[in-house]
Amino acid sequence: MKGQEVALLLVLGSILWLIGTICYAKYSRAILETTSLSYWCAFALSAIGSAVLCVAILRWRGIASANWATAMLLLAIPGMLGETVVLSNLSKFMPKLQAASGGKYGAILFGTYALVLALSEVITLTVTP
Repeated sequence: MKGQEVALLLVLGSILWLIGTICYAKYSRAILETTSLSYWCAFALSAIGSAVLCVAILRWRGIASANWATAMLLLAIPGMLGETVVLSNLSKFMPKLQAASGGKYGAILFGTYALVLALSEVITLTVTP
């Protein structure tokens, strides 16, 4: 991948993280402090929706499947770094959220990043000899 493509993926990852964080900050109580069924539905939708969006970005950019693991990591890194700041200052960034719900929020994040990165790794491994 060229340097411009790397930079674009990092910027797109930052934008995705920012939008996701704003949405969770605004709707966190309705997502995390509700019934168990609603939480697990949100968990699944977050992970699957993020994976679909990231795959769409990689296809849109025409990134070869052999490079998906690297490209997906470039999309994920800004969010992973950003979430360290958010989670360590949860009351500042998500004042509507009870402190006890921070673990649920973190679980959604870990699950989402795990699915997205695992998917890209599987795709990369299937095309790499």
